[in-house]
Amino acid sequence: MAKAKYLEVASELKKRIEDGVYSKQEPLPDQEAFAKEFNVSRLTVKKAFDGLERQGLVYKQSGLGTFVAGEIPIKSQIDAPANAFTGLQNQLGKDKIKSKILHFSVEFPDEQMQRNLNLKANEPIYNIIRLRVYEDHPFIIEHTFMPIKLVPDLDEKILHSSIYNYIHQKLHLKFGHAYRKIRAQKPDQYDIKYLDAKADDPMLELEQIIWLTNGQPIEYSVSRNRYDARDYVLLDNNRF
Repeated sequence: MAKAKYLEVASELKKRIEDGVYSKQEPLPDQEAFAKEFNVSRLTVKKAFDGLERQGLVYKQSGLGTFVAGEIPIKSQIDAPANAFTGLQNQLGKDKIKSKILHFSVEFPDEQMQRNLNLKANEPIYNIIRLRVYEDHPFIIEHTFMPIKLVPDLDEKILHSSIYNYIHQKLHLKFGHAYRKIRAQKPDQYDIKYLDAKADDPMLELEQIIWLTNGQPIEYSVSRNRYDARDYVLLDNNRF
């Protein structure tokens, strides 16, 4: 599947920032200029700017524009934005991420999952556990539940690729908002078996519910990684 236009724009602007084309603490050209250059809408450019902001590459000031951020001394290669919606392949590169299916079934939701996904007891869901492998190293275990009525025809081919790209590009559904909870946990048997975690290794767990723009919950998931594999970061910006 082709990469979304806003991700293409964001990728090019990120390269320019890293190459020093735009000076630090200086404003980027306005959205209209980039819309003309890349032959896209201003909304597409705005989404690209938003993605760069989540990565800590730019910051916005109300009435002044979007500025290139300076060096962040505590930033590292394993940092990941805590408020991203793009999925691992789009964050880290399609060729660098592979998926191993540990479990894939269709079942009826229990009471908790009915509440999580706003479903009735007779509305089936997918129950998916995937090991995400980054540059041939075990990276993250994702345990995901999705309503079949919102994500029809999900199959193993899609699971080996990108579920999010399938939702956005094939089903034309858009994520609206998410509630995410990040906590430390002790390793379980999956972590020890598939993530090479030791019995005393801390695990980082991300629990979330994602809603579509119409307010319907489309995903409940729990992702886990070893403490030294991935951090979650948030760029907090006071625009006023």
